[in-house]
Amino acid sequence: MKNTFIDMPSQALFLARRRAMSVSGAAVLSAGAVALLGGRDALAAGAKVNAKDLETDVRILNTALGAELEAVAAYQVGAESGLLGKGVLPVALQFQGHHKEHAAAIAATVQKLGGKPVAAKDRYEFPVDKLKAEADVLRFAAGLERGAISAYLGAVPLFADRALAQVAASILGDEAMHWAVLRQVLGEPPVPSAFMS
Repeated sequence: MKNTFIDMPSQALFLARRRAMSVSGAAVLSAGAVALLGGRDALAAGAKVNAKDLETDVRILNTALGAELEAVAAYQVGAESGLLGKGVLPVALQFQGHHKEHAAAIAATVQKLGGKPVAAKDRYEFPVDKLKAEADVLRFAAGLERGAISAYLGAVPLFADRALAQVAASILGDEAMHWAVLRQVLGEPPVPSAFMS
């Protein structure tokens, strides 16, 4: 099997997100948050959430933001490793771009909800000494994507604002596509089971 992403349909690799609309006032949480995160104008009606639930939602978003920032840094390590071939590198950078979009949207939403977005760490502890070949980089990325899937699966039911849960589920879908593509390129079954956990 060739180590290339080019055989995968481009539409299956990319979830377009646009950021539109803003919220006026913190009492209506999901109007700006959902429009900003998912570009879903129809969901911008808003849901009222109390201050304690708002604080919890912001904490969940910041946890997700931290993971997205880590993924951006990890894909940078892979891109700079010199181990990714011509067919793989552009898609790895595309996946990194998705994580950048997720991070930017989540950070903006945290701010709109009155919170302070977490910042990227100055340094991440990645197993760079174990990255000796393209397959090592792809397995590393696949492991991070699998972790992101699990994290979003755990977070979705915790949101008080159900619209935020829906957007988190949308991001989860993007992470699952990344994982499946990486597994496919590694010659592994892209969808190894009928359920994720």
